[in-house]
Amino acid sequence: MFWRAPRVHFSLLFSTRSESPKHFIGKSCCKTNKTGVSVTERWSLVRALRWPCVLALWLALAGYAQAQSAGTALERQVKAAYLLKFASFVEWPDSSFGRADPALQIGVAGNDALAEQLERMVAGRSVNGHLLKVRRLQPGEPLGELHILYIDSALESGAMTSLLGAAHGLALLTVSDAGEAVALGCMINFVVADDKLRFDVELRYVGPSRLRISARMLAVAHRVKGAS
Repeated sequence: MFWRAPRVHFSLLFSTRSESPKHFIGKSCCKTNKTGVSVTERWSLVRALRWPCVLALWLALAGYAQAQSAGTALERQVKAAYLLKFASFVEWPDSSFGRADPALQIGVAGNDALAEQLERMVAGRSVNGHLLKVRRLQPGEPLGELHILYIDSALESGAMTSLLGAAHGLALLTVSDAGEAVALGCMINFVVADDKLRFDVELRYVGPSRLRISARMLAVAHRVKGAS
């Protein structure tokens, strides 16, 4: 909880001009009120209080922004960890790995910060003999060499539709945090349940891709849909 600044009218906090006492007291700057305090003294008090209030407001906003940033960073780390773990619990056809470069490639579309986080996590690591690589996917790039594709909710709707359409029929595990991605054919969707980041699995989209998802991974999913 942030410390609450004293209640001060916003016009005092954000005024862009230098008001003089005459803007508040009318004709006489020496006029006193019933308490015996001159208007000039009151104006001096207002000026003395203004900047501490501005500082308090700034600190409150800065604290809120820092908390939001920390939450976003943690969410990004959890998503990256999930993508890394998915690589260990999914089997791809041998034909999906190239002979010259048999790396397991994870593509990220629409979130460079997540891609950077994932690059740090997979550096020098391999899964089942396949070196892990991360690719920041640009619009129009082919998906053929990818094994996992993460599509961020920040991506424009048309681009998301195009990517999932291109992924259909490929041995490519598609993952997203966008709710509308499921209807477009996404296999795994990140969801928040009980204040935790979880994932749902849509098996109806997995079958045509020739991928095999481990029962251990399905056991820890939030929901598994389309199971026979």
